[in-house]
Amino acid sequence: MPQSKQRRAPAATAKRSAAAATVDYPALARFRYQLRSFLAFSEQAAQQAGLTPQQHQALLAIKGFSGEEPTTVGDIARYLLIRHHTAVELVNRMTKLGLLTRAVDAADGRRVLVTLTAQGERKLQALSKIHLEELTTAGPALGKILRHFRQSQKR
Repeated sequence: MPQSKQRRAPAATAKRSAAAATVDYPALARFRYQLRSFLAFSEQAAQQAGLTPQQHQALLAIKGFSGEEPTTVGDIARYLLIRHHTAVELVNRMTKLGLLTRAVDAADGRRVLVTLTAQGERKLQALSKIHLEELTTAGPALGKILRHFRQSQKR
C-alpha cells in the first residue's frame, strides 16, 4: 500500500468513528419502527379490502399524482418504483377486477391512459379514510421523532 494511503487511513477511520458517534440510533430505530408499523397496517387494510398492497398503492398514485394530465402506465411504473412490464401486468389485473379503465392516448398511440372506475374510487376512498385515521394515531409519534431530528441538526 502506498505510504500516502497509510497516512490517510487513521484520519479516515477517525472521521467515520466521529460520524458514527453522532448518529442517534435510538431515534432512527423508532422512526423505522413507526414507518414499518404504518406500512404493515396499510398492507393489512388493503388485503381486508380485497386488494394487494400494490393495487392499493396504484389506486392512490393514480388519484394522488394525476393532475390535469391523465396517468399513463409509465407513470404508474415510476410512481410505484416498478418496471414498465410489471406496471402493464398490474394494470391488466386491476382492469379485470373493474378498478381501472384504460384507453390508448389519441394524441400518442404508444401511450396507454389509465383512470379509476367508480368501484376503484370507492375502494380508494374507504382505504384512505382508515389510513387517515391511523395517521392521526401514529402522527404524533412520527412528528416527535422528526422534531428530534430537526433539533439535533441545529446543534
